[in-house]
Amino acid sequence: MRDILDLDRYPLDKPGSVAWLDMVAACKAEMARDGMCNLHGLMRPEAITKAMAEVAPIMERLSFLHKRTHNIYFRKEVPGLAADHPALKLVDTINHTVCGDQLEATVVDWIYNWPPLAVFLVAVMDKTSLFTMTDPLARLNIMKYGHGEALNWHFDRSEFTTTMLLQEPSGGGEFLYRKDLRTEADPNFDGVAQVLTGHDAQVKGHFLKAGTLNIFKGKNTLHKVTTCTGAQARYVAVFSYYDRPGVRFSREEQIGFYGRAV
Repeated sequence: MRDILDLDRYPLDKPGSVAWLDMVAACKAEMARDGMCNLHGLMRPEAITKAMAEVAPIMERLSFLHKRTHNIYFRKEVPGLAADHPALKLVDTINHTVCGDQLEATVVDWIYNWPPLAVFLVAVMDKTSLFTMTDPLARLNIMKYGHGEALNWHFDRSEFTTTMLLQEPSGGGEFLYRKDLRTEADPNFDGVAQVLTGHDAQVKGHFLKAGTLNIFKGKNTLHKVTTCTGAQARYVAVFSYYDRPGVRFSREEQIGFYGRAV
């Protein structure tokens, strides 16, 4: 794994060591402040090149075009919300997705299944344990955003998301987010409407660099990736972990996100 990740700078392979504990503490502080933390340059440049050489041909031949018009909840109706409320404004998302069963024995697959990464995430997120998904499609995804494509506003269903940027786009691709917009007790529909109409000054932007591991608390933080432009597409790996074993998407969810079910 030392040929893939910069373990001198980020000692993920030495849990419990002083350097590892310092790294975890720094990430937890960043998470508390920003709702996310980043390990910049975790993936070595040579490993990024190898990963893209593996992934790009699969993307060209086998990817699923995920294109949909949706509200941020991905639901036709939301209890307590009138159908014409601005929080239900429709937005467009379009990307190309490659699934876990198409990525076996690739660099990104090795990273996802490497146990010390999950141990690190357990510490940063104050979990008892974390497990890779059983779902062969959803466990690991590569998403490509080409010219004119974007991931639009939404909340995540899971508490946190772990991604590794493999390639920056020629233009666009800014990660926008509004931290802690809602809580479990308060959906803050009016606050959501303010973000969607561009009237929330607390929305922040962030450009990630290739090789950066990002851990993001997106369940109650509204977020999007702006439209990518130019010849070079945005490639990002999405690693899915849960605090219980055996998690799978339903058949309907698999078809909705990936165009097929297994």
